[in-house]
Amino acid sequence: MTLAPIHVAAAVIVDAGGRVLLTKRAEHLHQGGLWEFPGGKLESGESMEQALRREIREELGLQLLGHRPLIRNLHHYPDKSVLLDVHLITEYSGIPEGLEGQPLVWVEPEKLASYPMPQADILVLKAINLPDRYLITGSDSGDHKQFLQRLERALDNGLRLVQLRLGDVPEALTLELGRKALELCRSRGARMLVNGLPEVAQRLGADGVHLNSHRLRNTQVRPLATECLVAASCHTGEELEHAANIGLDFVVLSPVQKTRSHPDAQPLGWERFAELVMAASLPVYALGGMRSGDLSQAWEYGAQGIAGISCFWG
Repeated sequence: MTLAPIHVAAAVIVDAGGRVLLTKRAEHLHQGGLWEFPGGKLESGESMEQALRREIREELGLQLLGHRPLIRNLHHYPDKSVLLDVHLITEYSGIPEGLEGQPLVWVEPEKLASYPMPQADILVLKAINLPDRYLITGSDSGDHKQFLQRLERALDNGLRLVQLRLGDVPEALTLELGRKALELCRSRGARMLVNGLPEVAQRLGADGVHLNSHRLRNTQVRPLATECLVAASCHTGEELEHAANIGLDFVVLSPVQKTRSHPDAQPLGWERFAELVMAASLPVYALGGMRSGDLSQAWEYGAQGIAGISCFWG
């Protein structure tokens, strides 16, 4: 008989310098001696917020003042299953102490992977290192000055993850316009992925590649090294599973709602979106009919954030 997963509330706590707090599990516990995000299992009748408040107060002496969902991960160990419900702590008071005798360490996000962690926690690293909005550029209209102005406005509005999606244009144009776009992104501390072939992204020197669903289905191994980002477009649970199996960093799942660009496509709706995301083992952005005001709702349904053209591109 399959046992119900243990529901665990976990907290990603970030200090003013952007470092993330890790605590070390006691040697005698399950997954003992490994580093983890603070938290613990929900008690009977306890809500997620109640569990988060109790855990960070009992473990660290902190008072929770604000939080939001970050990612959920259902992980199966040989002896038990864990539903890790991870929240980003957006506001707290106090100075963390190891009140249960556990060692604490503040770690820069890019160095988190060097700390040995339980398998269920490793997925959280990808979510921490991704923003909550993913800009997909409009297609190239021939007016490169306007294209770059639009990109610059989006970057000035805080977008830090960009998919360069120019449509069906010659590779030479992708490289020419892509270099200028990449320069803009780098000047604002943003990362840029190229929608297209991994080889083109490499020649451009981009931060990664975004595969459409057709390329995803025909890709059997991760196409770029781990220092690059590899993402994909998904529409089904099978595609989500394949993306995770070949080691992609994140995906977009669409269409969540009706869109003007694909009026005949049957939208998933938020409930079905949440079901698919729950079974996914990588961060998922909601795409399709998104507006900037949908971000909080997307978090509640398990999304890393929202992706879109019209809501960010103008």
